[in-house]
Formats: sequence, structure tokens, C-alpha cells
Amino acid sequence: MTKQTALVTGASTGIGATYADRLARRGHNLILVARSADKLEKLAERLRTETGVAVEILPADLSDANGLATVEQRLRDDSGIAMLVNNAGIAGEGPIVTADPALLTKMIDLNVTAVTRLAAAVAPRFAAAGDGTIVNITSVTALMPEAFTSVYPATKAFVLAFSEALTAELGPKGVRIQAVLPGITRTAIWEEESLAGIPPEMIMEVDEMVDAALAGLDLGETVTIPALPDRADWDGFVATRTALRPGLSLAHAAPRYGVVPVLK
Repeated sequence: MTKQTALVTGASTGIGATYADRLARRGHNLILVARSADKLEKLAERLRTETGVAVEILPADLSDANGLATVEQRLRDDSGIAMLVNNAGIAGEGPIVTADPALLTKMIDLNVTAVTRLAAAVAPRFAAAGDGTIVNITSVTALMPEAFTSVYPATKAFVLAFSEALTAELGPKGVRIQAVLPGITRTAIWEEESLAGIPPEMIMEVDEMVDAALAGLDLGETVTIPALPDRADWDGFVATRTALRPGLSLAHAAPRYGVVPVLK
């Protein structure tokens, strides 16, 4: 993958900036996307100096239609882009009864719509080439929505399901898809005071999280949960879910509902 270009969203800080650092050290040229041009340029200059790779900044707000369209067009047109890291996202909406509707809309725009449209923009080119990698950063909250707020886990559950469906559709065409499910990671998305109330053994440093995610990509994982001790637990979850399929769509309601079958 040396000297191929990776486009990383949400690249100015945290997980995105760490992906940029690690990919540069693997020899990737970079296109860094985030709202803050100043932060992007500071990171880009450091990576150029330390690694010698080409780093371009592409300031854009992916929750804005124009910003999103700019990045979509670049993914469609630039044949040098061989990897998309869909990392940009926001959290922190609070209880649904007090949530700001504008924030909820922005969260869905960024966490769901942008992820979907950027992947859709690059997928035809990757599929035609029989090559390319899409990494979607989701969250362990996708697997435990009852333990968090209502909207953020729902957006991340979408990203997980979307990634698994992309794997089924694009994997046979040679495109690599990886969903990464971090747990609590020490980034700006978490306020320090909120982290203070969480047991230290539950908080992963961002460098370790990204290094584990890239190791999972190297291993060929389509779903990577950096903190999960035993991979067999995820495999068992998927097997149990798959076992439900024969009963999910049948001609008649289950007997427990007491519904008289409609015969035609």
C-alpha cells in the first residue's frame, strides 16, 4: 500500500489525527479532512517533516451539504485515493427529552449521512478497480444502546450494519471493509470531568486504540473491537444472530400472538 493515498475525515484531532500519523508512517500519502484548516495544516506540516509523505489538507464541514459534496467529488475523481477512513463524528446529545433538535440533525448528518455518502462516492471506483479499503469508525455503543444516550448509539449501529452490508456486497469485488468499534477512548469527544468518573481500566489511550484497529485491518478483520479480549465472543454473537434468520420472515404470525392465520 506504500505511496497510495488515504483520505481521513475528522483528521484534526483524536482518532483521526492518530490514523493520519500511523498511515503516514506506513508510507501513505494523505488527504486530511476536517473543519479547522489551522489544525489540519499544523498536523500536515509535522507529518511532512517527520515522514516525507505528501499531505494535503481539505477543510470541509461534512455536516454541511457543500462541504460534503466537495469531499464526495474528490473521492470520485482522484484515482490515487486507495483508502477512506470515515472517522468524523460527534456525540453528546444528552437525554432525548432535553436534546436540541438541531444537534440531533447535525449528529445524523455527520455520523450517518456523511459516512454513507462518502463510502458511496468511492465504492464504484474501488469496485471497478477490484481494490481499495474503507474503514468506518463506529462504537461499542452500537452493541449496547440501552447503556448510553438514544441517538448516538443508533447512528453507530447504522454504521456497523452499513459496514457489514458493504462487506457482503463489495468484499467479493476485492474491496476491503472494516468497521472499528472503540470503547471509551481518551479523545476530545469526552470531557475530562466525565472521564474522571469512569474506572481507568475502561479507558483506552487513542494511540493504542488506533494501533489495534490497524492490526485488525492487517489481520483481515471486517469488524474490529480493540478492547474485546476474545474474538470468539464476537463470532458467537454473529452466529447467534444468523441463527435467527429462518424465523424472521414467515407467512404467519407466531402462535404466541393468537392471530388467526389469513389463508389465501
